[in-house]
Amino acid sequence: MQLAAHEIHDLHELTISCVNSITNMAMFINAVQDQELKSMIQAHFPAHIQDYNIKVEYLSKTTGPTQKLNVPSLVKTLQDYTKSPTNNFPSITPRTDIQQMNDREIATAYLLTLKRAGREYAWSAMEASNPGVREFLKDAFTMSCNHAYEVWQYMVKKGYYPLEPAPESTINTMSSIYKEVRQPSLV
Repeated sequence: MQLAAHEIHDLHELTISCVNSITNMAMFINAVQDQELKSMIQAHFPAHIQDYNIKVEYLSKTTGPTQKLNVPSLVKTLQDYTKSPTNNFPSITPRTDIQQMNDREIATAYLLTLKRAGREYAWSAMEASNPGVREFLKDAFTMSCNHAYEVWQYMVKKGYYPLEPAPESTINTMSSIYKEVRQPSLV
């Protein structure tokens, strides 16, 4: 399969990013204490390995990948998507001398890895000229986005990521700025 130069470079950057993600996930699985977080990372792990393997196929084969990325569904666990279910928000300060990450640090590192990967997938998908590469990158973006959402919800439930409703005054201000446009009749 012939790829454009920018696609090869993007796939290389995304593949080395996968090496980092998978390595970190393996470390997180061994270090995490919270069973819910551990189970989540373990459930995500095969998709990241498949994602990596598809990129390797794109980089090393002339025919393209032999599989399509399994895109996970969006998992929704919060009851209210505007406020935290807890009022306990433990403070956090960077630790400068540690032997092992705690669960909050693991969840934060994993979330930030997924967010960064998602941005890179979205950007690369918008630039891809090969339709197969473009579809794969869109699927990889969705995978990262859905996994990040699941981790974010976990962090909200634990009080690691505050969530609060927008003030009514802000909602009123924003809603007063924009007015709907009627669809023009195209004749």
